[in-house]
Amino acid sequence: DTEGTPVFSFDREFHDFGQIEQGTKAETVFTFTNTGDSPLIITSARGSCGCTVPDWPNEPIAPGETGEIAVSFDSKGRQGKQQKSVTIVANTTPNTKVLQITSEVMVPQAAE
Repeated sequence: DTEGTPVFSFDREFHDFGQIEQGTKAETVFTFTNTGDSPLIITSARGSCGCTVPDWPNEPIAPGETGEIAVSFDSKGRQGKQQKSVTIVANTTPNTKVLQITSEVMVPQAAE
């Protein structure tokens, strides 16, 4: 009695916001398809720090269906090169998937 296996197939697993001004809230959406043969259920998604916040579907994603994981990055109080990750836990094999985001946070020059 074998149970089917859901499979994440992401359109991409990395996003570079490029240069953003300090204080900007940047957001991107990672799209995935369940290419497995049973419903895919995401149990959690966690950013590597409080500045990186994922939003994921709470309902099961049926085989062949697509879903989206929105990731927002708050650059307030940060500067320079930023590399963050979002770890997704689901009923897939393996049961974790890591998405990466990066940016270069530019500090505005003080007016003279």
